[in-house]
Amino acid sequence: MQTLDRIGQWPVDNASAAVVYDGGRGIARAGDSRRVYPLASVTKPLCAYAALVAVEEGAIDLDQPAGPPGATVRHLLAHASGVAFGDRGVQTAPGVKRIYSSAGFEILADLIADETGIVFADYLADAVFVPLGMRDAALVGPAGHGAQASLDDLAAFAAELLRPTLISPQTHAEATRVQFPGLAGLLPGYGTQRPNDWGLGFEIRDGKHPHWTGAGNSPATYGHFGQSGTFLWVDPQVDAACIVLTDRDFGDWAKPLWTELGDGVLDELRRP
Repeated sequence: MQTLDRIGQWPVDNASAAVVYDGGRGIARAGDSRRVYPLASVTKPLCAYAALVAVEEGAIDLDQPAGPPGATVRHLLAHASGVAFGDRGVQTAPGVKRIYSSAGFEILADLIADETGIVFADYLADAVFVPLGMRDAALVGPAGHGAQASLDDLAAFAAELLRPTLISPQTHAEATRVQFPGLAGLLPGYGTQRPNDWGLGFEIRDGKHPHWTGAGNSPATYGHFGQSGTFLWVDPQVDAACIVLTDRDFGDWAKPLWTELGDGVLDELRRP
């Protein structure tokens, strides 16, 4: 896929990119596919997926109490618990506002560890990394932003998102539909969004503008980006996913380049 070659002109020292298409059966790559990058907040969808496995195993329930009074596992996954961004302080009642919270994922990780008796980093590896063959992936820090992985690892995860095998289609559909519709909130780097829609660990594009995906991505597109200069989106309309990993922190440099890359990928995918 020629569009991926654009990362060679980006103002970064190292970049790797992939497009996973045809339901995970096809893949195009650029850059070092085994270089390990810090994922920052792209950690969240990985940890959310482990939580969904825990739900299907019966270890936790989406609607069981978790976090501040009145909040549930579902609230934590959807950034609707009222927990602050970087600490466990409570800023508002659950279900009132979309407050993007790394601390909420730490609360969730502690709950899963308590309910399973397994250290969360080990649970994540056993539930997601090992069965998907993500051999370089590891949670080396907090559950909100502390994972590292290679392009090959995230390509395997993207293929799983396109055709889930670790969770049921029903659970996958629940995770990628809007939870607590209508909540406004801040999308880091892109300002206040009304609404700021999220699923269970996945940001949902809907009509957000501006946004980090391509201008041509469908409203059903879901995924996540990270402060370390990383992103993963899945667009069901084209049955494909796009992954970018870099070693330069997200900033104004990334905004036009990420959107241009996304649109170039979509153009190639839609080309007869």
